[in-house]
Amino acid sequence: QVQLVESGGGLVQAGGSLRLSCVVSGSTFSDNTMGWYRQAPGKQRELVADISSGGNTNYADSVKGRFTISRDNAKNTMWMQMNNLKPGDTAVYYCYYRPQYGYRSWGQGTQVTVSS
Repeated sequence: QVQLVESGGGLVQAGGSLRLSCVVSGSTFSDNTMGWYRQAPGKQRELVADISSGGNTNYADSVKGRFTISRDNAKNTMWMQMNNLKPGDTAVYYCYYRPQYGYRSWGQGTQVTVSS
């Protein structure tokens, strides 16, 4: 059983910044991938960014150059620094954890709202 707790969402003006955090606890494995999805009202959930336990990263084209994902394996913690936020980034952001041979576990989600 794995539990994920997100924090760091909120309301920010366009051009502002937020930093999301996700802490994983429970039965974890050393080889895994963590990442962030987001879901805006009326839209499908989409991958924003992910990072492997070895540090390889992957970003959606819409956030490249603005968002940076990072992690500390010793602390089972992942962050996503979001800069130059746009109204189109408004969504509920969900962190996930997926072991190399296993299924994704999800956090409860954190709301990010960017006003114009």
